[in-house]
Amino acid sequence: MSTYVFSDVHGHAAPLDRALSRVSPTEDDRIFCLGDMIDRGPDPVRVMQTVRSLPGVTVLMGNHEDLMLNYFAHPGDHLSVVNWAINGGKMTVTGLEAIPSDDAVELVNWAGTLPRWSYAQVDGRYYLLCHAGLRPSSFKARKAWSDASVEALLKAQDPDDLVWIREEFWSVPTGLVGEDGLGPIVVAGHTPTPYLNVMTDLIDRPTRNDDGIAQMVRVGACEATDGVADRWDIDCGAAGGAGFGQVMVLRLDDGEEFCEPIREGE
Repeated sequence: MSTYVFSDVHGHAAPLDRALSRVSPTEDDRIFCLGDMIDRGPDPVRVMQTVRSLPGVTVLMGNHEDLMLNYFAHPGDHLSVVNWAINGGKMTVTGLEAIPSDDAVELVNWAGTLPRWSYAQVDGRYYLLCHAGLRPSSFKARKAWSDASVEALLKAQDPDDLVWIREEFWSVPTGLVGEDGLGPIVVAGHTPTPYLNVMTDLIDRPTRNDDGIAQMVRVGACEATDGVADRWDIDCGAAGGAGFGQVMVLRLDDGEEFCEPIREGE
């Protein structure tokens, strides 16, 4: 059994298909999508349909799903309309209008059921999973972690932080990884990795690869964490399209990255 995570596909169904074909997930695997399936890219509806159909998948709410739900929950509300429109919602509206109305309603309703956090334990390490991040000031140090203590920490988070937080999360240590290097690692998306260059100087590698494409990075490795990065950003910039971003599926078991750059027109 393997554990995979990905995030922020933003409507780019074709590179997602390629990445998943390389992974070839089975019923025994666990897959976590950390939200922002929709908006900006050309085929957000197919991304939602593809993600939903994956075996063993857990799908989390992203801020773009949150914007979509507010739009449909408050029809005619100017703020909801504008907020979604300026964040690329037109592509999703167009896609939903192109499928039978019953299917569109069912897909939006499904999005409304998505949780805002999850977690996985891999080789004895807990990984806390959410779209945007957690608020470190809410944490209390622990010598040992269990399912119960991890769930309590996640349940105590502000729901808006889980899908919207940015600088307050990436710019400071979580305090969850101790001097022995043990403790939970937070895996999130939401913030395209090149944006981290102005938020923190504790990044494990350049935020762009040799081709100039955004790539995942690990943040926070220092003496206080025994060299372990406590925050991993897996938003590889798909929202920026071809020439900037890619879709990446990460295998937590060994850290292998299955990357597919976005090509022109997809």
